[in-house]
Amino acid sequence: MTEVLARKGYHGPANEEAIEAVHEELDALWEDASFVPDMDRMTFATAVIEAAANIVQHALPAADKPVELDVDITVRTRRLQARVSAHNAREPFANDMRADMPDEDAESGRGLALIEALVTTVTFERQDGTNTWILTRESTPADTD
Repeated sequence: MTEVLARKGYHGPANEEAIEAVHEELDALWEDASFVPDMDRMTFATAVIEAAANIVQHALPAADKPVELDVDITVRTRRLQARVSAHNAREPFANDMRADMPDEDAESGRGLALIEALVTTVTFERQDGTNTWILTRESTPADTD
């Protein structure tokens, strides 16, 4: 595997302020990884923010501890990857994991379908009370002529 060229992250309470913090981390990441094409930046950032927002809005605590959000974003020459985790969270219901686009009249339920449309792969892991979505987008660096 190629080396990590840039890395940013966030760890803290899963609340509305966390979304702004993840935005700021992504902005700083693109300063460190200016070779990533604009389209890849935009689509990947949208997927990461959507995944984080889904945790903030929908993750339920598994016990007395509040849910915590953890976002670890790495950039390699041809791959952008984010591990977006909900610590101390209940396991999502099976229907929460569906990526089908809801009816056009539905007011919610588009998150996972949108994420899957924006990245190359989405995988889900659950371990020790932590739900983790791994978002990967294959990228072709911009020409450096």
